[in-house]
Amino acid sequence: MKKQILVVDDELSILKLLNFILSKDYDLVIKQNGADAISWLEDGNDPALIISDLEMPYIDGGSFIRNLKISGFYRDTPVILLSGADNLDKIVEQMPFRADCYFKKPFNPTELKSSITETLQKHNVANN
Repeated sequence: MKKQILVVDDELSILKLLNFILSKDYDLVIKQNGADAISWLEDGNDPALIISDLEMPYIDGGSFIRNLKISGFYRDTPVILLSGADNLDKIVEQMPFRADCYFKKPFNPTELKSSITETLQKHNVANN
C-alpha cells in the first residue's frame, strides 16, 4: 500500500507537477488551501507526510503548519515546505516550528523525491 501524502498548494501548475512526479509512488491527497486541509485532517485522516506551500489564501501555510504542530495529534507528522518567497531562508528561520525541509519554487523534482524518501525514513515511515 502506498503511503499517503497531503499536498496543500493554491497553484494549479505546482499541484499538477507534484501529482505527475509523486503519484506513482504515493497516494496524494490534494487541497488548495490550509482551511480545506484542516477540514480533511479533522475528518480523522492521518497522512504519512505533508507538503505545504507557505503563501495561500484563507489560512497560509505557516499558520496551517503551526496549528498542526500545536494540536498534539499531528505534531510528529513530517512537513516539507514549498515557497516562491525570495527570502525563504529567513522566513523558515523565524518560524516557531521546525519543518523537516523546504524548497524554493521552482524546485528540482528529483531532489524533492529524495527528500521525501529520506524524511519518511527518518520518521520511520517505510514506503512499501
